Amino acid sequence: MSDKKPYKLGKCLKDAAPDAKPLITYEIRNSLYLNITTECTNACYFCVRFQTDLVKGYNLHIDYQPTLEEILKAIGDPTRYRSIVFCGYGEPTLRLDIIKAVCQFVKQHGSYVRLVTNGHGNLIHGRNIVPELKGLVDMVDVSLNAENAELYEKICHPLYGPETYEKVKEFIRECVKYIPTVEATVVGVKEINIDKCKEIALELGAQFRFRGLDDVG
Repeated sequence: MSDKKPYKLGKCLKDAAPDAKPLITYEIRNSLYLNITTECTNACYFCVRFQTDLVKGYNLHIDYQPTLEEILKAIGDPTRYRSIVFCGYGEPTLRLDIIKAVCQFVKQHGSYVRLVTNGHGNLIHGRNIVPELKGLVDMVDVSLNAENAELYEKICHPLYGPETYEKVKEFIRECVKYIPTVEATVVGVKEINIDKCKEIALELGAQFRFRGLDDVG
């Protein structure tokens, strides 16, 4: 991993029930989501982590990094689910080795894998990680979130500074080469031009998906 450290974000509002245990897996629409870290290299002002511990009623505020063994045990039989999705409170590619190991297990069962990421993986690891995901990940959702670098920095406050936006676009281009399905997504905040974002996504060779501001999970 890069020597640069991810943001250590402050505690979220503790609005979960006192007995709601933080989870490393949670089920939405017959897909199993994997919550493998709470760290992130963005600090998007709209992020749910600044408002609540809950996503669809699940408490995701884990305070440790779950091991591979814990994650595999929590998954159990992956064929019970339509897909296995890396999408928790933090940025999954911070734990690339875990992603690859879990994917190897899941793909042995013939299951579908989706990765939801901020697109910082190559910056985090100092190399192009996308070829390492070929054959392991079926779909990638990359958070584009803006139509230019200045706006991206204003909205997302990336750890890696002004160069990050172009690196996210490069990441999307690489994903298109190696991953069967690639979506560039934006969240409906007032600052962005959705049509322009869609145009950029399509130019990069990706599909485009708009996400409602408070539509998490």
